[in-house]
Amino acid sequence: MSKVRIGWREWVGLPDFGVPAVKAKIDTGARTSSLHALNPEPYLEKGMSHVRFMLLPVQGTLWHGQVVSAPLVDRRRVTNSGGLGHERYVVHLEIVLGGQRLPIEVTLANRRDMRFRMLLGRQALEHFLIEPSESFLLPKSREQKDYLRELRTLAQREGVR
Repeated sequence: MSKVRIGWREWVGLPDFGVPAVKAKIDTGARTSSLHALNPEPYLEKGMSHVRFMLLPVQGTLWHGQVVSAPLVDRRRVTNSGGLGHERYVVHLEIVLGGQRLPIEVTLANRRDMRFRMLLGRQALEHFLIEPSESFLLPKSREQKDYLRELRTLAQREGVR
């Protein structure tokens, strides 16, 4: 099976949360993927561990923000790009990338000051060939096009760039 070519940034769907498109950076330097999450709070549901958090999928705005939850897999110490270690919650999510639905592990982190709300690490990239000089190589689905059009309309209405 040949690998699908992707650029250093791509649109990723998060179907578990009804979010068709999050701008993600492809980060081969990271082992695990990471998602912007505020106020993560673990809880039990039917005897199973979950974590509830605020998902803000659009950079620089509160648009489409929602409280979501996911099965809690672990708490791990993760070293960030600055060399600092932090304990993070790890959850299982399904993503959509290049028309493929993929179950992946994701750490939850406050990425407010970062340029991308999501990083896709090596564990999520085994089916893909990364073209580091290219971006957005994958075609957008109809759902992604509609969602991004809605965001542009909101931005124009609100005077946001």
